[in-house]
Amino acid sequence: MLLVRILLGLLLGYAVLVFLAWAFQERIAFPAPRGAVPDPRQVGAANGERIELMMRDGTKLAGWYLTPRGPAGDRPGPPWPALLWFYGNGENIASIGAIVRDFQPPGAALLVVDYPGYGGSGGRATEATMNEAADLAYAAVARRPDVDRARIYAYGRSLGSAVASHVAAGNVVAGLVLESPFTNALDIAREHYALFPRFIVRLRLDNLANLRLVRCPVLVFHGTADRLAPLAMGRRVAAAAAGGPAELVLIQGAGHNDTYDLGGEAYRRKLWQFVLGGAPVR
Repeated sequence: MLLVRILLGLLLGYAVLVFLAWAFQERIAFPAPRGAVPDPRQVGAANGERIELMMRDGTKLAGWYLTPRGPAGDRPGPPWPALLWFYGNGENIASIGAIVRDFQPPGAALLVVDYPGYGGSGGRATEATMNEAADLAYAAVARRPDVDRARIYAYGRSLGSAVASHVAAGNVVAGLVLESPFTNALDIAREHYALFPRFIVRLRLDNLANLRLVRCPVLVFHGTADRLAPLAMGRRVAAAAAGGPAELVLIQGAGHNDTYDLGGEAYRRKLWQFVLGGAPVR
């Protein structure tokens, strides 16, 4: 009888864990760190301004819009190419502002918006609301008279890779950049949460499915020592790009969160040349 009680207790405990994983998986996947959106000039981005977008339900999203860098006399004249920036699940504009500033292609505008529930944005982070916000960001930059609509690029890192590939699958983009991408939510669950049954995974976050619909060049950066989204996933994502040329760039020795540091100048220049269409980068 004691053994039966122990087994029943273990089964009950496991059932409770499975239920919690099913019920709270969006909170696990989207931790939504809060933080007021800083004035871009306070982090050395004198070419930037804070912006606000509004979702269909009235939720307000906070973001940055950066014109091409440098003195006005040295900038290319509009309309400019533009880069949409989608960050990782534990980030927000307040935490990555300096990275956005340093990686902005010198001849392109850049728009980054906090996801719903993240940073200075209202609402709650779900897969549906994040995708809606991403499409809204695309529409906002496409409407700008200073942006060349035929040269809008999408960039996504980690979780943001699924957001960026969603945008590229449903809108006309000139190119897609993915950094440390995973294949989809189910594969991540298999990789890191093997204890739980697969049927409880409600999230899709499906880069593979999105890439099959993308019709533009694709550039993938991936660290060779990435344990969160293993390199094999990056290879599968690059291979899934069926509608345009795809290039996989390996960042030697980089894990999931140090690609910017270890990629360094070579990473920046590769990104810039992709967005600027091979134009010389000073």
